[in-house]
Amino acid sequence: MTGKTASGVQIPDDLVQVGFVSGAYGVVGGIKVRPFSEDADALLHVETWWLDKPGGLRDVDVKRAKFHSGDVVAQLVGVVDRNVAESLKGASVFIPRSLFPTLQEDEFYWSDLIGLDVENLQGERLGQVTDMMSNGPQSILRITGPAAAGAEGEAQERLIPFVEQFVITVDKDAKKIVVDWGLDY
Repeated sequence: MTGKTASGVQIPDDLVQVGFVSGAYGVVGGIKVRPFSEDADALLHVETWWLDKPGGLRDVDVKRAKFHSGDVVAQLVGVVDRNVAESLKGASVFIPRSLFPTLQEDEFYWSDLIGLDVENLQGERLGQVTDMMSNGPQSILRITGPAAAGAEGEAQERLIPFVEQFVITVDKDAKKIVVDWGLDY
């Protein structure tokens, strides 16, 4: 995404969707954001978010944000009543990747894993990470790969828990994840 918004602000090249506005919060224009990350660090520590609604991608300044019951509750500059906050419902929330908090060596953002190739310990290609999801206790890799034997051209989907027991290595430079997972699982 490059270019400028209507206000003339340059759109960062490294925007990553980190959640979406799920509704209004309170009567003075607060919003609820459903984050894609369980800890929502990026949403809580970045002062400018980018929203794709209304009227296209635009930057918004965050007055304050806090984690509340699984969502991030925020007050945005210029959003002063519930009706304006409700009009933002469904908007995707983006943050420049360069502003994400630094992670430990063995931690990864979901956006860093999507697109990586996945193979098992036997060197068999399982597919590529096309999405991530959470079932509560852990994240899950959604992998789309070649059709199973006997299937007529349909890609096979695998769901592999992103836990130490199954994920052996993640090499972002080589764009590869090695897992302890058989072709027949």
